[in-house]
Amino acid sequence: MMEEIKDIYENGSDEEREILELTLSAIRQRRERGSSYVSAFLGLSGQFVDEDTYQFIVPITKYMDNNLGMVHGGITATLIDCTMGSLINRQLPPDLVAVTTDLQTRYLRPARGKHVRSEASFIQRGRKIVVIEGRVYDDRDNLVAHGTGTFMLVPRPTRALNK
Repeated sequence: MMEEIKDIYENGSDEEREILELTLSAIRQRRERGSSYVSAFLGLSGQFVDEDTYQFIVPITKYMDNNLGMVHGGITATLIDCTMGSLINRQLPPDLVAVTTDLQTRYLRPARGKHVRSEASFIQRGRKIVVIEGRVYDDRDNLVAHGTGTFMLVPRPTRALNK
């Protein structure tokens, strides 16, 4: 594996080196912050806009592109899911976690540019079920995609508590 990594670093294209750098960055982020690999590959680092709204601003990388030169729809849906999940999970007590039970995504236009911004806000908060709205905007503030997610609140697995 080290020979292959060395070959990519020395002889690969700029795009291949960028993917290699993203991989190393994802491993670092997972080690430092305990992020999921998906969050780490996307470089997610979010913040609350207000008490009920959470956002990520994510640079568009080659990892996110499809063959048409725009952000892949699956990446957009993942970004919506991650933003909504972060909104609810950052507000739960340590013994609970929210898991996605339904995700619907509507694509409105291609995501292109330097970065995308995703936001999530609550629609309905119940004791066991939470419904959240997510939106993704391009770097010109055009709405790219809109989605809703339903999350179930469950006890955090013991394995996750010892992370």
